[in-house]
Amino acid sequence: MNTMIAGKTRAEELMALEDRYGAHNYHPLPVVLSRGEGVFVWDVNGKQYYDFLSAYSAVNQGHCHPKLVSTLAEQAGKLALTSRAFYNDCLGEYEKFITTFFGYDKVLPMNTGVEAVETSIKLARRWGYKIKGIPNNQAKVVFVEGNFHGRTISSISASTDPSSYSHFGPLVPGYVIVPYNDLVALEKAFQDPHVAGFMFEPIQGEAGVVVPNEGYLKGIRNLCTKYKVLMIADEVQTGLARTGKMLACDHENVRADVLVLGKALSGGMYPVSAVLADDEIMLTIQPGEHGSTYGGNPIASKVAIAALEILRDENLSANAERLGEILRRELRAIKSSRVTAVRGKGMLNAIVIAPKNGTTAWDVCLKLMENGLLAKPTHGDIIRFAPPLVMNEEQLMDCVAIIKKTLTEFE
Repeated sequence: MNTMIAGKTRAEELMALEDRYGAHNYHPLPVVLSRGEGVFVWDVNGKQYYDFLSAYSAVNQGHCHPKLVSTLAEQAGKLALTSRAFYNDCLGEYEKFITTFFGYDKVLPMNTGVEAVETSIKLARRWGYKIKGIPNNQAKVVFVEGNFHGRTISSISASTDPSSYSHFGPLVPGYVIVPYNDLVALEKAFQDPHVAGFMFEPIQGEAGVVVPNEGYLKGIRNLCTKYKVLMIADEVQTGLARTGKMLACDHENVRADVLVLGKALSGGMYPVSAVLADDEIMLTIQPGEHGSTYGGNPIASKVAIAALEILRDENLSANAERLGEILRRELRAIKSSRVTAVRGKGMLNAIVIAPKNGTTAWDVCLKLMENGLLAKPTHGDIIRFAPPLVMNEEQLMDCVAIIKKTLTEFE
């Protein structure tokens, strides 16, 4: 039931507060959410929606998973933060768990995905100087066109999207940009002996779920080994069961030298990110040379273990792979002149919307919202479909019906 405040509904009042007092660096859909459970969220008026964004794949385990809620609450009542000035009784347990889980010697815990990205760049440069022998201040890191690694000055310095980097310069030097999904161009870049690392997304999420050719990941691995360049996989969005494997790199059975994780590492419950690497790389950074007040705190450590256990114990990778195949099949079967492409892997998918009669992907998302499904456009004409991985087939088919109904309304 709508509650009127100064002539406005409660939702309008809350949106107006954000507009008045918050920075205008986001453009949300006009819905105000107040509760979530599993694959569903509810707005302040009690309307239920399917969440088809999962907080950009942070909520793979579903909203407010009971195990995550109880884990966080229990630890919050004991000890929340000590900083790394002291040991705590949770961090070592977490470090052992996650390094064993992914098969690396060491983990460096951080909070957000972009912090983990920054950490991996620092590691690559330091390794380049201490191990590869690159002359000081001449190390380079290679990135690909269309990448998205976050919004810090360092990350936008690697971006090819003008909305990310324009009027934020001067940008960070030492970055080389090559086309995505192009091994010939990558090898040419690697012939520069000053290249320390190559950072990439196994599937480009923000770019619109761009899936590379089969063999691209293996090709990266081979070239990195040949030219002694660190293979840095940004799996903040693609990792943790989202694409039908625990890591997207697992689709080609390749192991990155540096693995970057975030988002679903806490199931959306708390900011947790991580950089994993073996000793030769990780131990190039010594005490006082990198850190974070909150990184590796007791709550984060406990929540991350629980989040990984849920992915494993509920077999969410297999569920994502199975439901993803069904979703793409059903989307491709929809007869709509508005949909020009369907692509994805596992439960990271996208449709490309052709503008028609003045309507855009944004308009389609507004109609999806009206019909009970929340998704968001990217790059103007692309809509990502990435629901929580705890979804079942009945719920998925209900969502397919909503998408079909919505697209039909635009014909």
